[in-house]
Amino acid sequence: MRLDVHAHYFSKEYVALLESYGFGADRLEPGYRLLHQTREADFAERFAAMDRAHVDKQILSVSGVSPYTYEEKHAVEGSRFANDLYTALAREMPARFAAFAILPMPHVKAALAELARALDELDMWGVTMNTSILGTSLADPSFDPIYAELDKRSAVLFVHPAGLACGSAELVSTGLTWPLGAPFEDSMSILELLQSGFTQRFPRIRVIVPHLGGTLPFLIQRLDHMAGRFMPGKGVPREELRKFWYDTVNGYPPSLRLAIETFGLEKIVFGTDWPFWKGEAHQLAADFISQAGLSAEQIAAIDSGNARALFGDRI
Repeated sequence: MRLDVHAHYFSKEYVALLESYGFGADRLEPGYRLLHQTREADFAERFAAMDRAHVDKQILSVSGVSPYTYEEKHAVEGSRFANDLYTALAREMPARFAAFAILPMPHVKAALAELARALDELDMWGVTMNTSILGTSLADPSFDPIYAELDKRSAVLFVHPAGLACGSAELVSTGLTWPLGAPFEDSMSILELLQSGFTQRFPRIRVIVPHLGGTLPFLIQRLDHMAGRFMPGKGVPREELRKFWYDTVNGYPPSLRLAIETFGLEKIVFGTDWPFWKGEAHQLAADFISQAGLSAEQIAAIDSGNARALFGDRI
């Protein structure tokens, strides 16, 4: 089995709902690019690509096109709509889809209620959160009650870039929000969590970091060397980062080998970022793993074996 932990689906109705809340093109741009298709056309293209890449099942997440808003009523309504949509798809096509829940952030009490509904009633596979909640770090103490509940449940938390370019106007103006800003967001948000003592305080949360950890594998020796400057008393970055999982959305065999060397083979899980990686890009997301000089056993571990530590008998 090949399980894709990083995939997305946006319906016209969901994007229209966010538009009705006043979300602009900057927030909805990823979703806008996908709405030329009907559901039937989306699934026909999606399933054909999955079959070519030998991908059996996708875990869907709205992630970057999230219903985060300071208006609590809208955040709750948007989250419930997305979670109900994904649950319906997973129940209709369980061989093809599972889903991560989105929470009505930054409203902690409402988020806890939706977390319980999503995991207990809808049987979703975990929770997704953006690397930044309307400009607030994931490490903000106000979110600790959510992490405490995830920790209590030993739940999966899938982190995804918010598309805020780390607050850099230059990244936005040069068109690098997603090509460069996204892996920067991955790196910054995870390091901020380490600074907060996240791995010590919430050791049972099973966090998935996208894009092979962004810049973290390349910078690991520098981070270890300078840890006293940014996370004194919070452990060694290399050791703390090995407590997370990392998806393979990258496409470059040397990067995969470096991530394996840095984090350990057992912490690498398969992902494609469908539909933002379509056509040749989607096929590359699948094929590059076999081009990295790995054994059949190592490839099988990445495809699904490692995910069993995250999802147990769901696999």
